[in-house]
Amino acid sequence: MARYIGPKTKIARKFGEPIYGPDKYFERKNYPPGQHGNQRRRKTSEYGVQLKEKQKAKYTYGLLEKQFRNLFKKASSKKGITGEVLLGMLESRLDNVVFRLGIAPTRAAARQLVLHRHITVDGKIVNIPSYTLKPDQVIGVREKSKSLEVINESLKNSSVQKYSWLEWDSNSMQGKFLNVPERSEIPENIKEQLIVELYSK
Repeated sequence: MARYIGPKTKIARKFGEPIYGPDKYFERKNYPPGQHGNQRRRKTSEYGVQLKEKQKAKYTYGLLEKQFRNLFKKASSKKGITGEVLLGMLESRLDNVVFRLGIAPTRAAARQLVLHRHITVDGKIVNIPSYTLKPDQVIGVREKSKSLEVINESLKNSSVQKYSWLEWDSNSMQGKFLNVPERSEIPENIKEQLIVELYSK
């Protein structure tokens, strides 16, 4: 399946913010990529602004267009504000929660860990990154994988930022997905209403 594996700093510069996390190269070149990147650009159209916001969300969470569109359709059919429901669903993905718990340094690395069968949900191996977690499900590192350097390095270097919807036990290397987070709890700088407006056209 095609997935973006190109230069991440280039994408971050395109959106004007480090969407993949701290990036020293982004800080050095905080302007759009390309030959004319640091020149003043003409005003972006309303459609352009909406499209950019959708692309930002896609790259941030590592989804392809078809996946993102399908997720939006599901969000549209649920009760609540569509944009907020969409972000809640993105945050409930297994690869995202593995990243949030600090088991992996990035969402791409979290996706790899899930695909390579290093992650369990309620004690059973789950190798589907898009698996949607339900409240009170337990996410853990498989017993055989607890000594993996990549996981231990990530846990050691993670600031163990506390998210109110997650719990982590470093001794058992297990975390719990307590609930789908509210919009105010999600730190991503995404204007979800613009995405809703784009898909509603």
